[in-house]
Amino acid sequence: MTEVIKITRDGATARVALARPGVHNAFDDALIAELTEALRGLDADPAVRAVVLTGEGSTFSAGADLGWMRRMAAASEQENRDDSLRLAALMRTLNFLSKPTLARVNGSAYGGGVGLVACCDFAIGVDTAKFSLSEVKLGLVPAVISPYVVQAIGGRHARRLFTGAEVIEAPEAQAIGLLHQVVPSAELDAAVDRALHFWSKGGPVAQCEAKQLALRMAGMTPEAAERTDTENAALIARLRVSPEGQEGLTAFLDKRAPSWA
Repeated sequence: MTEVIKITRDGATARVALARPGVHNAFDDALIAELTEALRGLDADPAVRAVVLTGEGSTFSAGADLGWMRRMAAASEQENRDDSLRLAALMRTLNFLSKPTLARVNGSAYGGGVGLVACCDFAIGVDTAKFSLSEVKLGLVPAVISPYVVQAIGGRHARRLFTGAEVIEAPEAQAIGLLHQVVPSAELDAAVDRALHFWSKGGPVAQCEAKQLALRMAGMTPEAAERTDTENAALIARLRVSPEGQEGLTAFLDKRAPSWA
């Protein structure tokens, strides 16, 4: 257990919870580092057959932490690139984990939180959850999560949500492929347990190979993802220090409308 990540074991299942409920499980550099390290540890543990990712409290993840955004707004382009590469490494680690992964979406997800959902093999969400990729409102783009979100929902839906930044509800998230299943909150754990029951029937080596097969057939490999991450980290770093990105971030932090709105 750490300050921002909680890991519990339930037989062969590892349950990982984002543990910053006071800020709606928002990302900062500490959470990114600890979650990446936790996932790599679980990936290397032969006793772990499946990983469940969830959030504490009423929100799955609100995306970027305000304090972290404030620091990055004042950082150099190189510092922003390095920061984005760390987030990209987290998403890549989760996406290519050798064990089946399940997003237990206990509440709303925004920005990078949507990326975590998209990186999991199976996503079950409560019917009250809402989702948004709101980066363009800040003069930015959902760069490092884009390969996984596009893979989950397809190019047309991604173009709409990337550019419109609208909030969608759980049934629509299921209809476009971000969620596989939507249930009332009282039924969330039963739905998760049912998925884990079926995973427990499969051979662990075969499941690992089957997952990598599906990723490969979809054109996703760790090597290609790492190359894409480098390009996307450079993109978001450039936008963060651009005049529009600076205006968008400053306006958001000052709680005012940006100049273009």
